[in-house]
Amino acid sequence: MEVSGHPDLIHLGRMLRDRMDRTLEAEMEAARAAARRTRTLRDLLLSAEDAAARIYLTASDGSLHSGVVAAVGADHVEINASGVPHIVALGHVVAVEVRP
Repeated sequence: MEVSGHPDLIHLGRMLRDRMDRTLEAEMEAARAAARRTRTLRDLLLSAEDAAARIYLTASDGSLHSGVVAAVGADHVEINASGVPHIVALGHVVAVEVRP
């Protein structure tokens, strides 16, 4: 008789496979839920624009921009600081702090 054909091993294999499938399904659902909750930088800037909140933005070159968000594009943000617009590419944003 083959070891792999033993009834106890067949049952154990099915049980482990079912557990693994349930675990995988739970992990995939958790990943989907986390993706739904993830807030993008663009979402944050759009919320700041809607609230007319003052932001402090640090760019990858070390420059600091502060002001009110005037517009948010697909790949950039325009910050109005005392009437002077500053446009920063979203790919260059390192940090953002929003203050109401």
